[in-house]
Amino acid sequence: MKSFIVKYRHIWYTISAVVLLTSLLGVGAYGLKQGIDFTGGSILAMRFEQRPSITDTDAALRNAVTDLGAVVIQPAGENDIQIRTRALNEDEHSAVLAAFSQSFGTSTELRFDAIGPVIGKELREKSLQGLLVTLVLILLYVAWAFRKVSGSVKSWQYGAVTIAAAFHDIIVPVGVFAFLGHFYGVEVGTPFVAAILTILGYSITDTIVVLDRVRENMQKRDGTFAEIVEISIQQTLLRSFNTSVTTLLALVAIYLFGGATLRDFTLTLIIGISVGTYSSIFIASPFLVTMDNWSRAKK
Repeated sequence: MKSFIVKYRHIWYTISAVVLLTSLLGVGAYGLKQGIDFTGGSILAMRFEQRPSITDTDAALRNAVTDLGAVVIQPAGENDIQIRTRALNEDEHSAVLAAFSQSFGTSTELRFDAIGPVIGKELREKSLQGLLVTLVLILLYVAWAFRKVSGSVKSWQYGAVTIAAAFHDIIVPVGVFAFLGHFYGVEVGTPFVAAILTILGYSITDTIVVLDRVRENMQKRDGTFAEIVEISIQQTLLRSFNTSVTTLLALVAIYLFGGATLRDFTLTLIIGISVGTYSSIFIASPFLVTMDNWSRAKK
């Protein structure tokens, strides 16, 4: 069996290093353009004789107000809609009401208020703390699950590789959205956070599948560690590819036909799952071979 994945691992490392460096530069230079979930803004509640679709409501808003940024539109009740936008001044507020009357007929304003951020500083800090604790627990669990693995690669290193691959898969979409925010005004909010957490879970699951096959083959097969890792990758390659492709097909369909409100969420998942599939096959497992070589070189 040709060992092209493990043999040419330095090429895969280089590709990832370039992508990661570019992503980190984007985050460092531009940061993420925070949406109303982070910054707060205005909330507008409207009642219509016949509630318009979310797409039509979004179009009317953008025709009335320029540079509106991200908008959260939620149906409420039978014919009501609740809208969250950046802070609107009185002229913009009046323009929105006029646009609704022109586009949808008789409408009644139920509420118009300034609102604070949905994701405040305290929530961000607690969420980050919770995420770090979760990653540490995952590392400890993987180290315990792989405790009987023999060889120069220790059980905790399997956990470290899993966490490193997860960070790899998160940093790339964050970097992409840093560039999108700077050049195209794309904002991030709670859907982006939800997508990142979904990517985290997907990445860890995909990586563990391959590493678990490495563990099984080390107990059943003879050969060098590099050969066992290559065999394990080949055995799980089709499964990883099929799972990712079917997931991506569904996500692409949602991106194309799911409307503007789901587009950024779906794009984040498309990027993250694509990168996660790459890292689980071409980065995580081959890096075990690199760690094995380092350990042997020290002896």
